Amino acid sequence: MTGFKTLTSIAVPLIRDNVDTDAIIPSREMTSVSKIGLAEGLFAGWRYMEGRTPNPDFVLNQPGYAGAQILLGGANFGCGSSREHAIWALAEYGFRVIVAFSFNPIFRANCVRNGIVPVELDATPLAQAQGRLTVDLPNQSVTATDGRRWTFAIDVEAKAMLLDGLDEIGLTLLQAGAITAFRAHDRTLRPWAYL
Repeated sequence: MTGFKTLTSIAVPLIRDNVDTDAIIPSREMTSVSKIGLAEGLFAGWRYMEGRTPNPDFVLNQPGYAGAQILLGGANFGCGSSREHAIWALAEYGFRVIVAFSFNPIFRANCVRNGIVPVELDATPLAQAQGRLTVDLPNQSVTATDGRRWTFAIDVEAKAMLLDGLDEIGLTLLQAGAITAFRAHDRTLRPWAYL
């Protein structure tokens, strides 16, 4: 997983409340436990018509949003089941940032664990901004091409994980020296625990 500092991209406006993980990646689209091969199933119920023909009215099928790395959502984005496949599909499609009024807590945590920045903001004004948006994680801001700027809050640990491209294991391994020292000291106090 690569670290995240800043990103400038077109933003896809999918501002709907209560977009659940089954809408993000329907269960019929999950054919393996791999992180690979899920992008085609992203928003499949909305993206495709009968016969898997692309729905021209769905925002991801509109040419102006090709290659976008920022997704704008509504309130309670990522609700429903805690399926991590939803994050994997979003990441494989190319999204690095999701801006939404609010997130399901499990979904938000899964975003961080998989290198997607969850920005809690009202995405409506961002969707109305012309041009690209710049997301600056170190300064916790989103800036529109016209100069308008919004700031957002993010948990300190989540921010550190995203900046350095770490999951929980990587974050723990940063403390490897302290862990080794603790175990060496503990071995002298409780040698029977290390038999």
